Amino acid sequence: MHSLEDWQQIVFDRFQTKMTDKERPFPCIPATIGFAKNQLRYGFADDPMDPAAIQQTAVMLREFSLHSREFGSYTSLIIFYKTRDDLSVEEYEQLFWEQLTELSEMDNAEWPNEIPKDPHDPLWEFCFNGEKYFVYCATPAHKNRQSRHFDTTMLAITPRWVLQEFMKKVPLASRIKSQVRKRLQKYDSIAIHPDLNSYGADDNFEWKQYFLRDDDTTISKCPFHRLLGTFKNK
Repeated sequence: MHSLEDWQQIVFDRFQTKMTDKERPFPCIPATIGFAKNQLRYGFADDPMDPAAIQQTAVMLREFSLHSREFGSYTSLIIFYKTRDDLSVEEYEQLFWEQLTELSEMDNAEWPNEIPKDPHDPLWEFCFNGEKYFVYCATPAHKNRQSRHFDTTMLAITPRWVLQEFMKKVPLASRIKSQVRKRLQKYDSIAIHPDLNSYGADDNFEWKQYFLRDDDTTISKCPFHRLLGTFKNK
C-alpha cells in the first residue's frame, strides 16, 4: 500500500484490528479469510457529501471490476471515507443510497441482461461496469449492531462471483454460514436483523441488506432511483 495520510493510516489500522481480533472475532468469516490471505483491496475517498467522493469511488470500482478475478476467491473492495461522525443512522442511510445512485449514474457499461432493473425483484443486485456486487455499509452511528459499526463510513463491495464460488463449497459454506450467525449473536447487542437472507430466495431482497439499521426497522421502498426510471436506463 502506498504512503498513507494520517487519517487513512488510522482507519486502516482500526480495520486491521477488527479483522484480527481473537477475543471478539468479527462475524463475517469470509471477510477475515480475505484479510488473512491479503486478497482484499483498499481505497480511500473524501466525504460522501463531496461530489469528488463519487468520482473517486467510480474510478476505484471500475479498476477493481477489471481485475478482481486476479486477487483471489475471497476478494472485496474496501473503501474508507473521510466522513464526519455526527450523523444519525438514518442520515448515513440516506447518504449511502444517494451515493449508490450517483455512482450508477456514472456507469458507462450496460446493465446485465440477466439482472432485473427493479430492486424489489428478489434477483436484483447492484451492478457496475457489467459486474454484479453485494454492497455492505458500516457507519460510526451504529452502536447496537457492532457488525455494522466502523469509525468512519466504510463500504465493502463484494463481486457476486466471489459469493457464488463460496456457495459451491456446499459443506464448508453451510458450516461457515452457521458460524457467522452464531458470531453475530455474540457480536451485536441486538438480534440478527430479519432482512438478512439468501440471494435468490423469494422473500429475499438484496438492497435491504446493504444498509442495516441499528434496530429491526427497514425502509419500505428501495431508494435506488435509477433502476426505477428516475434516471435514464442504459
